Amino acid sequence: MTVTSEDLELYMGSDAIDSFRADFLIDQAILLCESVVTPLPDAASVVILSVAARAYSNPQGVTAESIGPYNVQRPWAGIYLTKAERAALRRVAGSGGAFTVDPTPATAGPNNAWAQVPLAPVDIETQYPFLGDWDQPAS
Repeated sequence: MTVTSEDLELYMGSDAIDSFRADFLIDQAILLCESVVTPLPDAASVVILSVAARAYSNPQGVTAESIGPYNVQRPWAGIYLTKAERAALRRVAGSGGAFTVDPTPATAGPNNAWAQVPLAPVDIETQYPFLGDWDQPAS
């Protein structure tokens, strides 16, 4: 997977970007993305470009600016991953999402008699080995 300064230039819609700075920010974005998913799949280039473009477009780390009655709030400065970008990295790597855990032991069969501890001492609807006596196994 390769992301170049030309890719960043196209992504940002700019004709003149500093290729040395762009390459540096892309390398840093790749390192940051690799801290979440390793190895990076090809589809991670979307996240890498997003991180690098955000860092490239706000080099001074301005978080807010006001001109007359207009006020603009900007996200954090620097190179960072948003929660959505972390989720996207995990998704394109094939991890994350819904899963199930089966608590049944591997040795379980249809005839296993597991002790079922009742919810209350008056509960007589138990199975072997308690058979109605909630604190003593049947002899």
